[in-house]
Amino acid sequence: MASTYGNDLRLEEIGNGEQSGSWGTTTNTNLELIAEAFGYGTEAITTNANTHTTTLTDGASAQGRSMFLKYTGALDSDCTITIGPSSVNKMWFIQNSTTDSGSSGPYNIVISQGSGASITVPNGQVKAMFSDGGGNTAIMTDALTGLSVPSLFIAGVAPPGIGDVLALSIALG
Repeated sequence: MASTYGNDLRLEEIGNGEQSGSWGTTTNTNLELIAEAFGYGTEAITTNANTHTTTLTDGASAQGRSMFLKYTGALDSDCTITIGPSSVNKMWFIQNSTTDSGSSGPYNIVISQGSGASITVPNGQVKAMFSDGGGNTAIMTDALTGLSVPSLFIAGVAPPGIGDVLALSIALG
């Protein structure tokens, strides 16, 4: 059986009986790529591009493998970014740090994986999302839609008192 890359991080899976005496190099590369998957990456979009492709390269370093991925570049319109291959099932935090190349921006980036649903990340924002790895019809899903937060602490902000809550509910009707 030959080596394959059919997993979500595009790591080399050594075939039975392959790489006798040299499998350590492949294993070390795979461990480095796993560490990369938990890290931070930056990828520049070509100036004024309407589309961009981010590819998780088989068995080699790739910015798109990073859990937190920051996109930069100067845009003159919204840019659709396709993350491939479309078989990858993975979680990302994606930041839109693009700049405006003209005077009509700032612009969104739209993250897709296939012909299915995509996620729009407004300029200056970060979204948590995951891909389903569904091939040509793969979808991206906003991981925080419907998030239930029983209590929320924001550093430096005092929690509302009962009077604040009553005033808010009266104001909202």
